[in-house]
Amino acid sequence: MLKKRIIPKFLIRGGRLVKGVRFHENFREAGNPVSTAKVYDSYGVDEMMFVDIDASRDKRSVADNIIERVSEEVFMPFTVGGGITSLEQIAALLRCGADKISITSAAVEQPGFVREAAARFGDQCIVVGLDYQRMPDGRNRLFTHGGTVATELDPVEQALRMQDQHAGEILLCSIDRDGTMSGYDLELIHLLGERLDIPLIASSGCGTLQHCRDALEAGASAITISSMFLFSDHSPIKVRTYLSTNGVGVRSQSGSHS
Repeated sequence: MLKKRIIPKFLIRGGRLVKGVRFHENFREAGNPVSTAKVYDSYGVDEMMFVDIDASRDKRSVADNIIERVSEEVFMPFTVGGGITSLEQIAALLRCGADKISITSAAVEQPGFVREAAARFGDQCIVVGLDYQRMPDGRNRLFTHGGTVATELDPVEQALRMQDQHAGEILLCSIDRDGTMSGYDLELIHLLGERLDIPLIASSGCGTLQHCRDALEAGASAITISSMFLFSDHSPIKVRTYLSTNGVGVRSQSGSHS
């Protein structure tokens, strides 16, 4: 059985780490992305994720100078997302040191882009992000451009389409739960976990160790954690120890600086 993964997720705005609530509210600065990445590299996390939250709205790609600096300082695999709309951008970020690329808005707006990216760079390199919100009628709807543009697409249907397009992984992000530390969307994680054949990364809402266990037992292959790591005393070591103690298969700590 594949081990479950713990992935710190870092949001970048203007070259700094930030964290908000529900994508748009109460932003707080959380430090320097390079120095913070070095700390989590020493913790022995499985992977890291960096997302430029303004890139799609600004119609640009994530700043590659930050990615180069991170790749010089850390040895854990990391995923990069934000404003990715072309194969050339993907190639440039991979040259800068990224291991995987997360595509969100372009996966909706450019039919066939994910398939083209997977064909050129390999399925394992392409992560498709699904940013969604629960509407008053009870339906879940996908949003693009950093949660600012609503679509009529259902996240489950989109996830299955992206699997058919040869995405390597699906990153599930709840706008409603983002930054609230109220727990992951277990209902949708369970539904997608049963229907997908590719790994599912659960994001948005982690606030306790129990939340980590709940999401992984609901069907996620990995969890991303942001607010809980940045604004509480919980560390990747605590998460790993808790999960292992409670019967969840995780990798042993192997930080490059440990």
